[in-house]
Amino acid sequence: MLAFDTECHLFIPGCGFEAPGLHSFVFEPLFTIGDFNFNKPMLLALLSTVVVVWFFWAAFGRAKVVPGKLQMIGEAGYDFVRRGLVYDALGKKEGEKYVPFMVSLFFFVWIMNLWSIVPVAAFPVTSVIAFPIGLALVVYVLWLSLTFKKHGFIGGLKNITGYDKSLGPILPLIMGLELLQHLIIRPFTHAVRLFANMFAGHMLILMFTIASWYMLNGVGVVYAGASFVMAIVMTAFEIFIQAVQAYVFVLLACNYVQGALAEHH
Repeated sequence: MLAFDTECHLFIPGCGFEAPGLHSFVFEPLFTIGDFNFNKPMLLALLSTVVVVWFFWAAFGRAKVVPGKLQMIGEAGYDFVRRGLVYDALGKKEGEKYVPFMVSLFFFVWIMNLWSIVPVAAFPVTSVIAFPIGLALVVYVLWLSLTFKKHGFIGGLKNITGYDKSLGPILPLIMGLELLQHLIIRPFTHAVRLFANMFAGHMLILMFTIASWYMLNGVGVVYAGASFVMAIVMTAFEIFIQAVQAYVFVLLACNYVQGALAEHH
């Protein structure tokens, strides 16, 4: 969100540089129903859902033996997640049932990230931490339910706590660390990794974009040009990071599911 004085430039008395900050991630409600406020990030998240559903419906709704362009793109994306993420982590036999979920998760996260470079939208939804936390909680609940379903209540507790009587006196320490890792650190880092990268990337793009406009005055044009080039470079880099973060988020989700299904040692 570019919220700054467009009439303020370098060398104009009383005009200071309005650096982006946390206020750049706060939006006025588009509409309010009672205590519920619907804002821009929520709208973009909803549109992300529509885009993903529409794309795969259009690609596979009337699938053909000889695929068209859209179906080929859809198959390539689906196969990338299936073979490159799910099969590698879970194996073909065990992983096939989780492919639809992981494909949906990957493209949903990716589209939410991509809004950052779309004109007018210009905001990555996952830079609002509530969204990565929500997605991480979905994966967390899946991992927890699979753990107890696979191993039973006692076996599930052993899996989560790392219980192994052969550890002797250090067993309580190990169990405490394992509990901390599985119940707090793992879901926290899963969410924060995605959030922090998208937050930082958007902040950098905002910084260089606002600086380009601010220095667009007199000899400052030279610096404005350099800042604008950096904004383009950072945007190009951000496109790469957006895909990588979607990949990493789903890769970790696959690894967590694999851990839930693995036999306790």
